[in-house]
Amino acid sequence: MRVIFMGTPDFAVPSLQTLLNDKNLDVVAVVTQPDRPVGRKRVLTPTPVKVEAEKHGLPVLQPERLRRPESVEAIRALQPDLIVTAAFGQILPKSVLELPKLGCINIHASLLPKYRGGAPIHYAVMNGDAVTGVTIMYMAEGLDTGDMISKIEVPIEDSDTTGTMFDKLSLAGAKLLEETLPDLLAGRVQPVPQNDAEAVYSPNITREQERIDWTKPAMQLWNLVRGLHPRPGAYTLWNGEVLKIWTCAKPDESDRVPDGVRPGTVLEAGERGIAVAAGQGILRITELQPAGKKAMDAAAFARSGQLAPGTVLGISGD
Repeated sequence: MRVIFMGTPDFAVPSLQTLLNDKNLDVVAVVTQPDRPVGRKRVLTPTPVKVEAEKHGLPVLQPERLRRPESVEAIRALQPDLIVTAAFGQILPKSVLELPKLGCINIHASLLPKYRGGAPIHYAVMNGDAVTGVTIMYMAEGLDTGDMISKIEVPIEDSDTTGTMFDKLSLAGAKLLEETLPDLLAGRVQPVPQNDAEAVYSPNITREQERIDWTKPAMQLWNLVRGLHPRPGAYTLWNGEVLKIWTCAKPDESDRVPDGVRPGTVLEAGERGIAVAAGQGILRITELQPAGKKAMDAAAFARSGQLAPGTVLGISGD
């Protein structure tokens, strides 16, 4: 059974390994995004999937645009029976979707039809969901609209961030793929159409979403901070500059902001971190990063006296 795997980040690597471990499959090629400059020195860096593929001596294709005729022909020449994708980063055109006789399947990091789109893990954590999961689906021309083949649920704990859920869902997706492949290859799967009326979208995170709105409830802000950790990170403004907020303690719902205190006001700065008034409740910052500096413990930063009680965060013209 000739298989092409398409994926790009670390999330996709365990699924590629699952395919390589299956004796019934021949992974004939891997398709991934082109090498990109990374870091301040802009070092040209291969994707994690490319690194893994090269460890196994697999041919690697890196089309800038998969829908270009020459890219489609390169896929066609490989005569795939099945195409498996996981966080590839490009939409497969109809001309590619129609190539393999067993179709194209995608390992998507949500319980579809919830969180279709490019940032499903971020939104699940940002929205305070108690559970998310992975769906394996047949690919269609729409955005994550294809019929569902299998699902697995994964709880979201209070200690989780998008980073930790990324790792958990990556492994869960690989396990689900391993369990699904025998029935898929034998033609025993019974796909279930998605209910479009229940669809929720998770578009890529914008810069405006990263900015903390202190008028919102503390619990919502706590979810935002952990949902944007480790990338791209939540931020506020302090003295007119970006102040990254990396981690916070889960808000105590019994905490109350004193009457007349403006949201964004620092209430306390000490060994327990930096407590800031929100629209409802108090958010206690435990790790932050001032502009031009490394991330640091909020208690250590508090000892510098630079974020004294009464300071107001989030104001552009401070």
